[in-house]
Amino acid sequence: MTKNSSENKTSSNRDVTYTLGRTSHETTRLIEQSIIYGESTRLLCELADISPGMRVLDIGSGAGDVALMVGEMVGNSGQVVGVDVNPAILETARQRAANAGLKNMEFIAGDARTLDFEGKFDALVGRFVLMYMADPVMALKKLITHLKPDGIVAFQEPEYTLYPAVSHPNTPLMNQLYRWILEVFDHSGAHLDMGIGLYRAFVEVGLPPPEMHLHAPIGAEEDWTGYRYMVTIFQSLLPLIEKYGIATAEEVDIETLAERLRNEVLLSKRPFFLPLHVTAHARFGL
Repeated sequence: MTKNSSENKTSSNRDVTYTLGRTSHETTRLIEQSIIYGESTRLLCELADISPGMRVLDIGSGAGDVALMVGEMVGNSGQVVGVDVNPAILETARQRAANAGLKNMEFIAGDARTLDFEGKFDALVGRFVLMYMADPVMALKKLITHLKPDGIVAFQEPEYTLYPAVSHPNTPLMNQLYRWILEVFDHSGAHLDMGIGLYRAFVEVGLPPPEMHLHAPIGAEEDWTGYRYMVTIFQSLLPLIEKYGIATAEEVDIETLAERLRNEVLLSKRPFFLPLHVTAHARFGL
């Protein structure tokens, strides 16, 4: 276990560095991320029983992908309120909601842990957000106060500690990419085991043991979109990779990364794993 696991990390009032940055490129990456992870997010919401007419609070809305999906699920009789600390990216979310003709959406800039909302929510959802909070357990404890009795809690978080298990002698580039990802997130202070850590977070705030699933976008096809998506990840990570002295831009070589990764997969006959993640859901008060 790395030193910055969610169990061992010391409590702080300050959230950890958002490792992927807050640039226009990162906004684009978040939208592409939803193509990769959208299916598992929808499955999470379906298993959690998010349904028409519900009022849902989306934590860390970003460009609005989760909120837009949930907005379709709850329909015109429901409502989605998306919250993000980055006001600029919410302009993108609002525009995308308008373009999709979704009128049941509201986006608020701020910290959902400290905001006051008018009325309670039927469900609380979030994707890749608790890993960046200083104390995920305390954060979740505050967030569930916005729920009605019997409200739904559904989160999706990455699990980076499993990456060493998929390394192999025949895949040196993959192994290096995995190491760089682990190093930059560890340096930033992010909770590398937040996926598995969802269980601890849920039960420590008084929720019942959640239903959990492990998901892994994985591919080996020559035209798999995951190669290009990994490039977008490293484009966002590169400033911190250089800042922390982990690698240089020349070593990462963004321009040829997708091609080199594809060639290694095809030659080694070993598929490539994008960041693995865990989904968890439970009902508050049960």
